[in-house]
Amino acid sequence: MQEGDTTKGQKEGRGPLPPVYLLLCIGLAVLLHYFAPITTIIPDPLGWIGVAVIVIGVLVIAFPAVSFSAADTTIIPFRESSSLVISGLFRYTRNPMYVGMVIIIIGTDILLRSLSPFVVPVLFVIIINRMIIPVEERMLERMFGDDYRDYKNTVRRWI
Repeated sequence: MQEGDTTKGQKEGRGPLPPVYLLLCIGLAVLLHYFAPITTIIPDPLGWIGVAVIVIGVLVIAFPAVSFSAADTTIIPFRESSSLVISGLFRYTRNPMYVGMVIIIIGTDILLRSLSPFVVPVLFVIIINRMIIPVEERMLERMFGDDYRDYKNTVRRWI
């Protein structure tokens, strides 16, 4: 598709990039915690486990980013890739960076300790599944054809 083409009324590759959705979701989790906490589900000292979970999420994003750099291809969604990266964490999920973002949101929720923020990771997955991944998959299929289709048929979208 070219820049002016549309899919279901939406321009291909338009809208906020995934890190923007990540930050918005973290903000929403914090707002839910302070304005609609429902109940505390994680005891006070255990909330700090969230920091370790956030670090794990950052690492899950960083390793694929290094793989993209090594393959000399773009990490930016909606830009043409020069290589199909299917090694490292990409052997287990087609979207390890989005998995890392979900882990970061869950870590934030653990740190906040209340129940209501735990709806946010589900919201993030829904947004990414509808707004980002389908566009990326169409682009990769157009660019890499059967190689991408084979990969898509053998590796799950998430985990």
